[in-house]
Amino acid sequence: MKPWLKAVLITAGAVAAAAAAVAVLTAPGAADEEKKSTIYGRNVAHRGLHDRSGMRPENSLSAFRAAAKAGYGAEMDARLTADDVPVILHDENTLRMCGEDKEVAETSFAELRELRLGETDEQIPTLDEALEAVDGSGPVILELKSAGEKNDILCEKALEAIREYDGAICVESFDPRIVAWFRKNAPDILRGQLTNSFKELRDESTPLLTAFALSNGLTNVMARPHFIAHGSGKKSPLLRVSELLGAMPVYWTSHSASKQKENDAVIFEYYRPLAQYK
Repeated sequence: MKPWLKAVLITAGAVAAAAAAVAVLTAPGAADEEKKSTIYGRNVAHRGLHDRSGMRPENSLSAFRAAAKAGYGAEMDARLTADDVPVILHDENTLRMCGEDKEVAETSFAELRELRLGETDEQIPTLDEALEAVDGSGPVILELKSAGEKNDILCEKALEAIREYDGAICVESFDPRIVAWFRKNAPDILRGQLTNSFKELRDESTPLLTAFALSNGLTNVMARPHFIAHGSGKKSPLLRVSELLGAMPVYWTSHSASKQKENDAVIFEYYRPLAQYK
């Protein structure tokens, strides 16, 4: 064999091996059209249909009812209290939303119930209350916040609520261990991996290796998400590969209708798009 031909064959083999490795690492989970239809072509209100004034707070029952009334889906954030009650609040701490400095994971549900959201009379809702407010009117994207050693408890309680809910619902998380838990224990439920660019993740104090893995879809090997929910940062080539292999592209958080063109679902806030665009 001529040297140049041997070199070409070796190079081609190396390229093929690298491509196969990328495919194995970044491949999404298989989802049929019925499963994808949970959120396909839908505009989903970020933390409910809240407003800038704060009089309809984010992740409040009024925000979820408003999203349902308008025909939108609703995205909501669930985390555990000290006594393992799943409540709907984005932040680890209640200071921004309630004006009091309490760590949710270190505070009982009864104590949290004494707080109010902003300048309103609304309380921090439970997961069950939030789902009841939506009442099946539109799809729910349930983001599960990492609970560390209590991840299994959060996932089990979330799954219990999902099984009781009569409506379209899927789960997502920045924590691939949570996504992987649903892959193993509830493969019938549409699941998504939240991520962003490496820079954006690092700006949010995500550990270096975690930011690298998440931003490049390398955690897909354990979680096999059906969709990738990506923020406003630049999407990596490896995540593009995951989409080519079948992952649904989802965008957060949109402030204009422009993101509908390239995404299968859009999480939006502060404007009023069509409820369904595909």
